[in-house]
Amino acid sequence: MVGVPLARRTKKRPRPTRIGAVLEYAALGWPVVPGAYPLRNGPRACSCDRLGCPDPGAHPLSPAWSLQATTDPAQLTRWWQAEPEAGVILPTGRVFDVFDVPLAVGLSALTRIDAAGAHPGPVASRGDRVLFYVATRGNPEDEDEWWSCHLDTGPATIEDNPGLRWHCRDSYVLAPPSTMPSGQPVTWLRPPDGRPLPDPLRILEWLAD
Repeated sequence: MVGVPLARRTKKRPRPTRIGAVLEYAALGWPVVPGAYPLRNGPRACSCDRLGCPDPGAHPLSPAWSLQATTDPAQLTRWWQAEPEAGVILPTGRVFDVFDVPLAVGLSALTRIDAAGAHPGPVASRGDRVLFYVATRGNPEDEDEWWSCHLDTGPATIEDNPGLRWHCRDSYVLAPPSTMPSGQPVTWLRPPDGRPLPDPLRILEWLAD
């Protein structure tokens, strides 16, 4: 039996670079915009100019983020060359929506989805939260069926799912491999693989079980 060199057995996959991940998202058709990033030294916790930032390193750099978000590789490259540590912000309600749930709820649902052989779609981990990327509802004819999810806002129609946030129009999420204030990166539990995104109501059923 031919032995496998130790160096080969223990070799780890390199962490994705910010700009590499950003360009991969753009290739999927996902608009991206730069975000602030956490500071580890000094009096401020966030790279933004806001004193006492309520969400350090987890928000867009510009108030015009919704208009600036793009899939243009040249523009994205310029942004991240200027700010290599910038967080990766993905606007929601365009290509996808995101279910943002507590860690235990998300991991339990993901286990059951996998056991059933179903497709969970892209799933990310951000500290004590799990984020499920689902097909967006688009622009419904009945605007009463839609809500904008700003950070801590939760729609009243999902009261059976405490702690669940549905990021859709006018919202955004912090995407891998952005850095959290703890110093840990946002990571993919199930990275995007090019398959169609799952139906949001189906994923919501798994989260409600």
